[in-house]
Amino acid sequence: MVDMQAFRDAADRWAAGGPGEPAGDLAVQLGLRTAVLLEGLSDLAAVDALTARRGRDLAAEGVCVLSMGGAMNVGRYTALLGPPGLGLRLRGLCDVREQPFYDRALERARAPHEGFFVCVADLEDELIRALGTESVEEIIRAEGDLRAWQTFLRQPAQHGRPRQQQLRRFLGTKKGRKIRYGRLLVETLAPGRVPAPLDDLLTSL
Repeated sequence: MVDMQAFRDAADRWAAGGPGEPAGDLAVQLGLRTAVLLEGLSDLAAVDALTARRGRDLAAEGVCVLSMGGAMNVGRYTALLGPPGLGLRLRGLCDVREQPFYDRALERARAPHEGFFVCVADLEDELIRALGTESVEEIIRAEGDLRAWQTFLRQPAQHGRPRQQQLRRFLGTKKGRKIRYGRLLVETLAPGRVPAPLDDLLTSL
């Protein structure tokens, strides 16, 4: 039985310069109609966590959520998966500083801009603001990362910085931490506190 990861892998190989036929064949077999383009694996973890909380099975709905491995790859993915390529409906998240790259990519792919939702800094920043810094620090304690957090705060570069910026930077200081906390922060959110870009993305699917 074909699973969604097989399509993700095929799409990544295609984006890296490989053949497109495997991705096209898998898209047909899976009944894909929508591709959700995310910058990285931490965004993917957050989206997966929220869809699970809401009891949705995106694969069964013909939706594939992909990590592009960086915002600079958006042009290639929109061309391959959007109207010029597989003809899938495109959705996604982007950071405000990278919005111009997304706008140009979508224009070149002749894809609507409306399905892309903008985070102020990034999705981690949105989640930290939604939860509040005290709640995020409590999650850090519960996860056994308190000592690492305290060591991080003693670094000269962190002195005087707002707590929200410190937390956002801390999440990105160790490989895999952003991915783990992307899921944890979403799982801790009260239903009415989901950041607007993330909530709007799922509503659009």
